[in-house]
Amino acid sequence: MYVLLAGLNHRTAPVEIREKCTFSDPELADAYKQIKSSHFIEGIVIINTCNRTELYATVRDIQEGQEFLKAYLMEYSGLSAEEFDMYCYQSDCYDAIAHLFRVSSGLDSMILGETQILGQVKEGYQKAHEQGATDTVLNSLFQKALYVGKKVRTETKIDQHPVSVSFAAVDLALDRFGSLRDKTALVVGAGETGELTTRYLMEQGVNSVIVSNRSYEKAVQMADLFKGRAVRFDDLPNELLNADIVISCTAANHCVIREDNCGDILRQRRGRNIIFIDIAVPRDVEADLSRIEGVSVHDIDDLQDFINVSYQERRQAALLAEDIISGQLDEFNQWLATLYVVPVITALKSYGETIKQNELKRAFNRLGKVSEREQMIIQNMAGSIVNQLLRSPVLNLKKIASSNQGHLYAEMVKKLFELEPDHKKEEYYASFKIGNQGK
Repeated sequence: MYVLLAGLNHRTAPVEIREKCTFSDPELADAYKQIKSSHFIEGIVIINTCNRTELYATVRDIQEGQEFLKAYLMEYSGLSAEEFDMYCYQSDCYDAIAHLFRVSSGLDSMILGETQILGQVKEGYQKAHEQGATDTVLNSLFQKALYVGKKVRTETKIDQHPVSVSFAAVDLALDRFGSLRDKTALVVGAGETGELTTRYLMEQGVNSVIVSNRSYEKAVQMADLFKGRAVRFDDLPNELLNADIVISCTAANHCVIREDNCGDILRQRRGRNIIFIDIAVPRDVEADLSRIEGVSVHDIDDLQDFINVSYQERRQAALLAEDIISGQLDEFNQWLATLYVVPVITALKSYGETIKQNELKRAFNRLGKVSEREQMIIQNMAGSIVNQLLRSPVLNLKKIASSNQGHLYAEMVKKLFELEPDHKKEEYYASFKIGNQGK
């Protein structure tokens, strides 16, 4: 069983490419059904956030699995082969597992050590599990990844500063206005990100906060929490007449603030400055609104310049985190090596035994009657030849099993000898739990 990864993130692709690869909940359910129906894929987990879309899969054939994941992402997103190669990445086995551990630890985030990604990884895994899309290997892998993420944060304190994309969005507004004390902020979206954003706005002393959400009840709950005011989603455009800052973070799969529903109202401001900070993917705010006098529109990629990259403490913590990840990676790969190597070794020995028995039968048929002593000598000689021929491949496979090349050697031996490992044996080894997994 092999672990594969295919995806893209904020480092490899701009927001207009990333938003093509995002999944709404209904699309996610359909994706799991379609992918699991393929005979190339044994299990699948999709991590889907504003900064990344990543597909983690288990397969029995690496090349077929990689080709399927690439074809699926291209078909779903509409990316061409050239665009896929430009913006997306694919990894297998050791590298795919190491990447997931770094993601769950916050080391691959836009903001080093940010806290939200661990919850997003957990949520992505839970959704896949609920859809029946995972298998024993992915269950163990993601439980281990969540454990690693928690361990890194506990032992390194990498997330001790309250930094996030929400923080960067408020920092951008602060940079534009200098002070937020006399400003009115409109937060569109009442989820976790919206709540965190509102908290940072309040800390910067905004004069008033307005909350809008498709579920008016959720908007009221969040507005009450911060002594703000809730407005119905349909009334949102009217609030743009007086707002100074709009931070939008909904889960909509299309723009909710557009020329056709907000353009005329924004023109009624007659050039008074208003800043839209869109931290949703897909984007909430139509970029062309910036053509209106006084209107500026920023998307999530614009926040990079406002993320303080001089967090020396976080950088030091990241070095400690890499050591933790390395140790946990070795432990997980030692467990996973049994899935790569043990069935191949068993199949290789069975292959040798089959050849030995067939040749002995043929030899005895040709020799006719032989003594019991002669029969034993011939059998021992045949067994010795097979054992000596297989000794080095078996020992080397065991030796290299837990390295980042172990799966490649196992796959090579399997193909060279045309072996068919016992999949039930793989499932047997996979059923053993590995130590120190998060729940």
